[in-house]
Formats: sequence, structure tokens, C-alpha cells
Amino acid sequence: MQNQVSNAFQLFLSEAPEHAKGWLEAVKNVDKASALDSKTGELAYIAVLAAAKLVSGIPFHVRSAKQLGATREEIISAVLLGLPAVGNGVIQSLPAAIEAYDSVE
Repeated sequence: MQNQVSNAFQLFLSEAPEHAKGWLEAVKNVDKASALDSKTGELAYIAVLAAAKLVSGIPFHVRSAKQLGATREEIISAVLLGLPAVGNGVIQSLPAAIEAYDSVE
């Protein structure tokens, strides 16, 4: 997982391992409870990250979505999905998303 996540998240994992363990367990449980398939879930999560302006999480989830079969156009659409609801702040995530997508073979 290292080198695939932001420096801040790497620090969280190494400096607060018990908190990280609890967080990752919660994430795993929420994922299990979801009715969405994995690719759709990743695309939805990318949209949420972009809307919340959490750009540092975008590359990890874009790479994951691409591995699950998401196209470049689907990634861009996911980033821009919140445009009507939250405004053009979502475009701040577009460079990170495109760079992450294009860097994965």
C-alpha cells in the first residue's frame, strides 16, 4: 500500500497504527455492506473525494478504479460529477486524477 497512498496517510499508518487498524476495519465493513460493485464504488468514492476537495486520496482510488476496469472518461466523469452540487472546486482534483490514470499501465 505504501507509495500508493499520500504521505499523510503513510504517516497515519506508521505513527498511529491502532487508529489506522480501527479505521481500516471500518472501511472494510462499509465496503462489505455496499450494494455497489467494486468499480462503481471506486468511481463514487472518487466523486466524493473531489467534492470534499480531498485531492490527496484521488491517485490511490483512481489507480484502484482503473485496475477494476474504469475508463479514463469514467474517471473524469466521476471527478466532475459533483460540479452542479458543489461547484467548480471539483476541478482541483482533475489533474491528480488524470495523472494517476495515465501513470498506470
